[in-house]
Amino acid sequence: MDILKTFALFALTAVFEILGCYLPYLWLKQGHSAWLLLPAAVSLAAFVWLLTLHPDAAGRVYAAYGGVYIVVALLWLWVVESVRPTMTDLVGVAVCLLGAAIILFGPRPR
Repeated sequence: MDILKTFALFALTAVFEILGCYLPYLWLKQGHSAWLLLPAAVSLAAFVWLLTLHPDAAGRVYAAYGGVYIVVALLWLWVVESVRPTMTDLVGVAVCLLGAAIILFGPRPR
């Protein structure tokens, strides 16, 4: 899988995971309708399915996905919740992406 396709799949996976967690948050913490739990469940099911599309070992996929998840979570914070990430957030994202890249694209024994 090429780098862009892998990153795009991870980003899409993260959006579904965050949405699946954000909708119950809206219900529990902000008093929105419990009907939000239905699209939340669908979103979390899509998240799990998307994780299965990666051809590598599950543990490695989850570890590398974690770095991309952090990027998408901070973008969500900025775009959806209107909270601008700090410089510390951005440095942390860079470190996480570097770690995810090492895990995902490092050499593998044959």
